[in-house]
Amino acid sequence: MLKTLNLKQKFTIFLLIILVFGLSLSGFVLSSLLRGNARQDIASTALMVMETMSSVRKYTSTQINPELADKLTTRFLPQSVPAYSAREVFDILRQKTDFRDFFYKEATLNPTNLRDKADGFETEIVENFRKNPNTKEVSGFRSIPGGDIFYIARPLPISEESCLKCHSTVEAAPPSMIALYGTTNGFGWKLNEIIGAQIVSVPANKVINKANRSSLVIIFIVSTVFVATILLVNFFLNRQVVIPLKRITRVAEEVSTGHMDVEFEQLSNDEIGNLAKAFKRMQLSLEMAMKRIKRSQGNTGT
Repeated sequence: MLKTLNLKQKFTIFLLIILVFGLSLSGFVLSSLLRGNARQDIASTALMVMETMSSVRKYTSTQINPELADKLTTRFLPQSVPAYSAREVFDILRQKTDFRDFFYKEATLNPTNLRDKADGFETEIVENFRKNPNTKEVSGFRSIPGGDIFYIARPLPISEESCLKCHSTVEAAPPSMIALYGTTNGFGWKLNEIIGAQIVSVPANKVINKANRSSLVIIFIVSTVFVATILLVNFFLNRQVVIPLKRITRVAEEVSTGHMDVEFEQLSNDEIGNLAKAFKRMQLSLEMAMKRIKRSQGNTGT
């Protein structure tokens, strides 16, 4: 089929093949890179949320809890609990559009409030932190009934002694807390012990969609540039190669029919110009040969 096409059509097909192959390869590479970048970007936001929650926890432990300690004997105040404060602040933060898809949980192995109880997957994360104290952060994707999610987790240790007033032993805990939550859960904690994990998660499609949007934009830009390149190459090929070749072909056809008054014009010093120059020399040689033949014929007739 290529034999029936002209030079311009062959170049166009060749460039289109390069375009399709290049876009396929670049699309695969870009998808991986942009997904990694999107994951890193969302992870940075999640870590910022986590740092904010840690600051809220520390503020509650060091400044709020001491002020409310005396009142806990008669009435349990959830505002004195760091986990409660962090959860409340996060719920307010989630009202902002930028954080609406984020979720925060202090997944705990033995929590006072069973709402914070770690599930099987979260328990594995916590146990990994306990077995490997040097591990400061883990992240990845997880499948749940509602769809895949991207999560990032950090260990949650008991770093303030004020936490032990409620969670060391049943005898040391405020009576008001015992009355509300009972004596079964949330005790036996020790200072600096990892009792859970701070986990921030976001739907996986948020990562994927962000990467896909970036990929489409970049592929569109690359495609536009490449199509413009194809048009420019075709324009240049037409002006510098196709048209001169057609001119040389037309003159050569006229010379082949005996019209020696036409001339091969050398318009450039490139390969096309050298071809015209060679045809011109051939034309001169042909003219000289024909003149010798005519003289030879004339002498024979005499």
